[in-house]
Amino acid sequence: MKTYYYVHTGHRIGLDRFRRACTIMRLLKDADITLLCSDFRIAQIASKFGVEKSVGIDVVRNIPQISQNGDKIIFDSDEANPIMLDDMRKYFSTFIRVSDSKDDIKADKEFLISPYLNGTDICNVVVIDEKYFEKEEKTIELSFFFGDDDYDKQLEQNFALLDGLNPDLLLGFYYFFDYEDMLKEKFKHNHEFEDYDEVIKKSKILITASPQAVLENLASGGKPIYIQRCDYPSDFQELLKKLNIPIVKNYENSQLLTILEGLEKHEYYKVEHNSDKLSEFIKESLIYK
Repeated sequence: MKTYYYVHTGHRIGLDRFRRACTIMRLLKDADITLLCSDFRIAQIASKFGVEKSVGIDVVRNIPQISQNGDKIIFDSDEANPIMLDDMRKYFSTFIRVSDSKDDIKADKEFLISPYLNGTDICNVVVIDEKYFEKEEKTIELSFFFGDDDYDKQLEQNFALLDGLNPDLLLGFYYFFDYEDMLKEKFKHNHEFEDYDEVIKKSKILITASPQAVLENLASGGKPIYIQRCDYPSDFQELLKKLNIPIVKNYENSQLLTILEGLEKHEYYKVEHNSDKLSEFIKESLIYK
């Protein structure tokens, strides 16, 4: 009986789920878990994120081609429809699902990880790696990270968002070479994808459209501002509001500048360090059967 962790990644959805998956798998480092990625490129570099075993699969419905009936899985994706999810709960002896929706409902024969829901077989937790709770000197005054993906070049179409500002730019993993070169010309102070941790931890103010990055910067003692992308779901907005994280909609420059003007007096709420709680929940769930 084997254990898998499936995570949805790609050039149109970024790496937020992958970064979260790596955090969870590092917590479970003593367990023998194989990461399944919907992107072969990510599967090839997963070892750089502390993941020992990783396999790329082209579509989610191909999971049974690798696994066997009775295996166990942690599932972090919105790809599956209700029928497919029900089939997976029957196929796997243990099915742990990671959810971002406040309107989600836990089904029978599954365990749920959620920042919103509470109840039996539910772990109410925000997944953030322990390393981000280690406070470091903030050597970057202002940084900007649109996300690891920008297939439709929304950042280029909305440069006006950053009018009057001169932030350091953190480049994304899925940026095309010509697009990346253009951005490097636009932003003289830029950081490669590999510098992600350093930029997140050392930014005093982080402007980002990545939900995971905004939470990690907050944990690091920074002052994040969230940009709600038009092509991203708004699932995280309620959570970010509870943490008093400012949110900019429609790429409005005036709204962003107003937030920045009042940021010195703005009070953020602390995000909890929940690694032990999450680790215990998953380990107990995996040995449930």
